[in-house]
Amino acid sequence: MATYKATVGKETFGFPTLAALLAAATPERSGDHLAGIAALSEQQRVAARMALADLSLSVFLNEAVVAYAECEVTRLILDTHDQTAFAAQPARNVGDLRNWLLDPAVSGGDILAASPGLTPEMVAAVSKLMRNQDLIRVAHKIEVVTAFRSTIGRRGTMATRLQPNHPADDLAGIAAVILDGLMRGAGDAVIGINPASDSIANCIRLVEMLDDLREKLALPTQSCVLTHVTSTIDMIAAGAPVDLVFQSIAGTEKANEGFGLRLADLAEAQEAALSLGRGTAGQDVMYFETGQGSALSANAHSGVDQQTLEARAQGVARAFRPLLVNTVVGFIGPEYLFDAKQIIRAGLEDHFTGKVLGLPMGVDVCYTNHAEADQDDMDSLSVLLAVAGVNFVITVPGSDDIMLGYQSLAFEDIAFLRETTGLRPAPEFEAWLANQGPSVGAQPLLAAFERIGVSA
Repeated sequence: MATYKATVGKETFGFPTLAALLAAATPERSGDHLAGIAALSEQQRVAARMALADLSLSVFLNEAVVAYAECEVTRLILDTHDQTAFAAQPARNVGDLRNWLLDPAVSGGDILAASPGLTPEMVAAVSKLMRNQDLIRVAHKIEVVTAFRSTIGRRGTMATRLQPNHPADDLAGIAAVILDGLMRGAGDAVIGINPASDSIANCIRLVEMLDDLREKLALPTQSCVLTHVTSTIDMIAAGAPVDLVFQSIAGTEKANEGFGLRLADLAEAQEAALSLGRGTAGQDVMYFETGQGSALSANAHSGVDQQTLEARAQGVARAFRPLLVNTVVGFIGPEYLFDAKQIIRAGLEDHFTGKVLGLPMGVDVCYTNHAEADQDDMDSLSVLLAVAGVNFVITVPGSDDIMLGYQSLAFEDIAFLRETTGLRPAPEFEAWLANQGPSVGAQPLLAAFERIGVSA
């Protein structure tokens, strides 16, 4: 017997569980069809949204989409829920929450004050009732500021991760990409390398190179080698100059187990990084990456749609006060987000839910070469995100990450976005850029590179 029902025309549709209702209400995407949980018609999707709009928010506190006893992510979400904040905000059902978020009288500060009382599933639910412009409008209100050596997320700014990946972890090749990015104003959120080899020795070699370069350039940013969280703990124990702890996270315990991760690992790593005290503008030391479809690709979705699981992953992130969180929106492939329409929608959803949950959200505006998308589509998404107030985006040389084999934004794209929107770099980084002259001069940077024994 259906628990949730709605009638469209002469047909009544039933949804047996909260998870089934959320899945049917989700805008169409290939991953939910792959999982066998998507709405089978537009009429069914409309019915699900009608039922969802009338659904009391208290239902989310009484019916877990993944069982409490089986999932430490569910336990984290429910055990840290702020009942006082929940009682204080006026919305009583999902439709009310949508109207409240969109009310011009409700500020970003109001939303952040209410955020501890909103579970990720509530925020995912309300996003399913919104048009793209609604997602942009609400996210634009919300300012989430974090800091380490640079201050990220202030209104009127947009930062970038400079991603100098190399298929052989060659220091000269990495240095050349860093030089290219710095000369175009990229790198104020982080200079972050995905290592080709995850050996502890190699990761220490990379982070030492980044830190040496940062010191010689007096560069007000942070570095990160994006290895597994337990490897970063080992690097810190070995005395490596670690700024940020990175980890990919997902929305179920089983999916995180696929990453070799327990939530206790994140707490241990955060404590280790904080003990170093390396930040100057602040001490936010965690960097998380998410992306719709990760739980499904690990066969760990528990019948929950990928967008709701994305919000649950963000619920994990907010427990650890991160400096940076980004969704790799089109990275997993067309099996999960088939084309540009689905990628653009997912990017706006992920940014919206993250901001409402109080996260410093960034987006890797990206796609794989076998998806029905191209760089023009990424131009569109990047502009929409800039308007929405995204904290940072990821940039690579020539839009092409030659190590990971996917397409992202180019260094030139951040110059375009800042020029056309008036957004600025992080303030400390902008001051550093100004000290380099009209543009970041190649000769001082090349000299610095030579001083650390790398010819760029």
